[in-house]
Amino acid sequence: MIVDDVLEQSARWYGTNLVGVPARVLASTGFNAHPRALAIAGTFEAHQELFMQLERSQDMHEAREVFVTYLSNTFGLRKPEPHELASLAPAAQRHWRNSWRRLLQGWGMDANGPAGAVLKGWVESRFGLAPSYHKAVLARFPSEAWMTYVQEKAASRHNNNNIYQQLDLLYEFCQWALRRLRTQGKAAALHLKLWRGSNQCEEQVIAGRLQNRRCTVRLNNLVSFSLSATDASCFGDWVFEVQVPMCKVLVFPDLLPGQVLQGEQEVLALGGDYEVMARYE
Repeated sequence: MIVDDVLEQSARWYGTNLVGVPARVLASTGFNAHPRALAIAGTFEAHQELFMQLERSQDMHEAREVFVTYLSNTFGLRKPEPHELASLAPAAQRHWRNSWRRLLQGWGMDANGPAGAVLKGWVESRFGLAPSYHKAVLARFPSEAWMTYVQEKAASRHNNNNIYQQLDLLYEFCQWALRRLRTQGKAAALHLKLWRGSNQCEEQVIAGRLQNRRCTVRLNNLVSFSLSATDASCFGDWVFEVQVPMCKVLVFPDLLPGQVLQGEQEVLALGGDYEVMARYE
């Protein structure tokens, strides 16, 4: 009955968003089957110089450098030199650390930590999709679980330095890169076939049965997928094969320079309701 209560409550929690598609539609299996391109309102208009530079880039290596340099200059992400730190107040000395990269690295270490709360909060703000889990099931509001999530997503340790705007640009850069790969014939037309491993599956099923292989599951508003079933099986006995719309992808392997997420084959994408092929490993 707890599972039914969670599903009933979460089905009501859709907010306004900045992408022009109602959140309830965006979270549906119908949208996944017939996706459309998404854009976060105002991001392209406010940062046209970045996208002009990206269009002039010769390859993805150059595009990555353009993206990292632009965000570093725009949001002051360069780490100050030791002699520069001495003249800064303690709070300002920590300012450079609050970046999209630090947030993703925090997610890689613990998706239910403070960095994960900020990322889930960004999805809530931009796409209108409320999370269903953070350290615990987010059922009735208010509750201790909800208060923990709200406090962590608003805490200044990670939620400052215009971090939502940084994530807006990360999403738009990812979508730009996927469009370029698609035009070069290096990516599928509208979807990526991905896999997700889990041990707590029954509570996610909203239609069908795991044992029948085909079912519909409700995933958290932001989730990690793997590029292969083998990698996914490391995270649980049940493995879901999922067709994820490209427009729901935030990060994919080789998008960004350096080590960003813990898993080399990890894809970070928006959740919602997904029709899956399930198998027990």
